[in-house]
Amino acid sequence: MGPAYATENFANAVKPYLAAGQTYIVCPGSCGGGLLFKKTLGLGIEDTSVTIGETSTLPYAARIDGSTRVHINLKLKGGLYLATIPGTLVGDLLPRVQDVYPAMEAAKNCMMTILQNGNPTIHPAVSLCNAARIDNTRGDFFYEDGCSEHVGHLMEAVDDERLALAEALGVTVLRDPDLGVLQGYQTIADYNRGYRTAPGFKGIKAQSGLDYRYFNEDVGYGMNFMSEMGRKMGVPTPTIDAIITVVSALMQKDYRTQNKRSLADLGLADYSAEALLKVL
Repeated sequence: MGPAYATENFANAVKPYLAAGQTYIVCPGSCGGGLLFKKTLGLGIEDTSVTIGETSTLPYAARIDGSTRVHINLKLKGGLYLATIPGTLVGDLLPRVQDVYPAMEAAKNCMMTILQNGNPTIHPAVSLCNAARIDNTRGDFFYEDGCSEHVGHLMEAVDDERLALAEALGVTVLRDPDLGVLQGYQTIADYNRGYRTAPGFKGIKAQSGLDYRYFNEDVGYGMNFMSEMGRKMGVPTPTIDAIITVVSALMQKDYRTQNKRSLADLGLADYSAEALLKVL
């Protein structure tokens, strides 16, 4: 378990001990973490000597609470998906994971776990629209006050593009508010009140500064991936592209050139759209 920027380090740490028959699960995949993990180990996508899986999200909503404590806001009730690379191995792995996380379900392939991750839909939009407030309060608010009707419009526009990309890739994903209800975060499946009144988000505050994973991970990894994959699949992503551009200006860093989940990074650049769907 770890954020997106930890995945390659974990893979390098276990690489000297790699042996046939082992199983590794990147939790959460955070935009192709399983693909990057496998590539870093020196294994091809179709290799089945080692089972590599990834989840769509964490099984818990949690925040650190002191140096030795973690506070669990919610254990997910559903909407938690597991993929393997290639996807043909998930039937063998899933029962072992369900022993601990019975809500876990099989994903068709890792494109489903990548695109069912809700973080790039929620975090960049809310953080961008509340940038001054985060600067001035050091994050002493978030979902209850930060998700207004108009912020919801921006999240919905991102979600529309995410779903269009999923359709082009042949996977079915849920809209983020529908997923939130299934997971137990929300009781209302809309882009405004659903987040403002969500019991699973209650008490979770914003980041203390903008130089944080809500931009660095969810824009620099997740949105960049969706933008590049959209170009490959012929799916326009104008809202996602605009957020990448504006957040890059806001943070004075070019998130496009710092892309940490490019198709080349994940070993996907040389596949045609048709071949990509087949190999996964």
